[in-house]
Amino acid sequence: MQCVIQKKPKKTRANFLYLSHRFFYIVMAVGAKHCTLRESSLMKCSLLSSPLYGKQSIHFSNSSQRYHQSCSLSMNGCQGDPRAPIGTIETRTLPAVSSPALAMERLNSAISDLLKSEPPPYHSGIIRLEVPIEEQIEALEWLHAQNHVLLPRCFFSGRRAAVDSEMCFIDHTTKRNGTSHSSSKVVSVAGVGSAVFFTHLRPFSFDDWRAIRRFLSKKCPLIRAYGAIRFDATANIGPEWSAFGSFYFMVPQVEFDELEGSSVIAATVAWDNAVSCTYQRAIEVLQATIWQVSSVLMRVQKKIPHSHILASTHVPGKASWDQAVKRALQIIRRNDPMLIKVVLARSTRVVTAADIDPLTWLACLKVEGENAYQFCLQPPQSAAFIGNTPEQLFHRDSLSICSEALAGTRARGGSELLDLKIGQDLLSSAKDHNEFAIVRECIRRKLEAVCSSVLIEPKKAIRKFPRVQHLYARLRGRLQTEDEEFKILSSIHPTPAVCGYPTEDARAFISETEMFDRGMYAGPVGWFGGEESEFAVGIRSALVEKGLGALIYAGTGIVEGSDSSLEWEELELKTSQFTKLMKLEAPLLTRREIRTINQNQKVR
Repeated sequence: MQCVIQKKPKKTRANFLYLSHRFFYIVMAVGAKHCTLRESSLMKCSLLSSPLYGKQSIHFSNSSQRYHQSCSLSMNGCQGDPRAPIGTIETRTLPAVSSPALAMERLNSAISDLLKSEPPPYHSGIIRLEVPIEEQIEALEWLHAQNHVLLPRCFFSGRRAAVDSEMCFIDHTTKRNGTSHSSSKVVSVAGVGSAVFFTHLRPFSFDDWRAIRRFLSKKCPLIRAYGAIRFDATANIGPEWSAFGSFYFMVPQVEFDELEGSSVIAATVAWDNAVSCTYQRAIEVLQATIWQVSSVLMRVQKKIPHSHILASTHVPGKASWDQAVKRALQIIRRNDPMLIKVVLARSTRVVTAADIDPLTWLACLKVEGENAYQFCLQPPQSAAFIGNTPEQLFHRDSLSICSEALAGTRARGGSELLDLKIGQDLLSSAKDHNEFAIVRECIRRKLEAVCSSVLIEPKKAIRKFPRVQHLYARLRGRLQTEDEEFKILSSIHPTPAVCGYPTEDARAFISETEMFDRGMYAGPVGWFGGEESEFAVGIRSALVEKGLGALIYAGTGIVEGSDSSLEWEELELKTSQFTKLMKLEAPLLTRREIRTINQNQKVR
């Protein structure tokens, strides 16, 4: 099977692609402490005096684990002309095989044939070679089998929702029978290397969206760009988020698609002479990547080995959190308030005795939240951004679009009766209804601005997950044109669920108050495709690098009636899906003990 879109070759002005590699120091400022980590195979910590309200930052890097991506190895699509059509967009499907090893043999042969054949008569193009595998294999297991220095890499797993239409109730902890899905439905996708990537320091723009879209086609639906966008593109980028830029998307060079009942392994080559990336060079780079790809699968451990937490620090701490909530409530309670709701977040820095493997963490999260979105995005020379988010930002299928409002949080009950009682308390809470209604109505107005009609069903229900339950509403609409996708993305994000309301006032309060860079936390994370696009909200997430610790993020909405101590407990509940994977069996280290560890590392 082959799907081909060909357009007349068009000459464009040549531009030279550059991708700078930056090496920077790592600074973690927490209250009166600075933790400085220099690029090394060992983690070196020193505690220095710092301003009382310094922002927390941490740079993850390991010189022994570096995988170099330079201008000659990958193409930044943002350097091209977003208005110039791509010469050819193709998907070539080879005969199915019974195993990943046979699929890799077939892919290698097909790539060799590309090198031997005449190059296409186009200045730009993208070709996907795919081999179906007659077995359903977990994409995360395939990714785990690859060398962790083979970067960039990505993983995205969608949701499978079970809906009880009579009760207007959604419970993601129970598997339902009778759900009909096509055998070709994508369950999850993993990828390594980038056929083309898209990143810049400036905020994500319409031209950036068009730069991505020019490599996509309805007739080649599995050519997709996976990535994420910062929560606040106007805020200064912390060193820990530097490699992500303001946004980062990638079309994987080598990709593993887990389908319902089968799998697909694919290799993609992309070129554009206008940015000095030729067809011949693109194939050579793909071949260099695929030689490093393993076809021997490794089962991902879905239980974290017991590990001591050596250090755990919140930014803000409890006292600073209480002050921030108090200040927010003072503004909200004014007779003429400029702020109705604001979402304040917390960053928790954890260092453990044993390595934290981001993919093992992700596998454990996947077990707990089978019907949440799981994701991993890791650019070159960066930590991995992973998450297990319950919240959809939007899903576009041609002109149809849907979004959802999710707000208000309660823990699950230990018994069915207690769980029901807690859910009823959430439904009847005036404070939580206020917070939820702000989110729902804000999304509704933004959808109505670009859709011909908007339907809300259910208007208010309970959505249950293994550890928490939320108030929930689903909104559906129909776009006028597919170009409205960018308007939807830029207007819906950030929702009041992760920012507040009014948006700009809440964003300004967050910028003034929070002492760390949210980065991609609470930003859009997902994928663009020719026929479909889907984005989740990057909450319940962490920035992790094997051997160097993690930053865990969580936030909670502050409205009239909020109590700072209860909101702090909600933060603990939301981060528990990460912290429960570790055991606080060793006492936290003192500053003197940490200094001793640093000195010992220097001696070694």
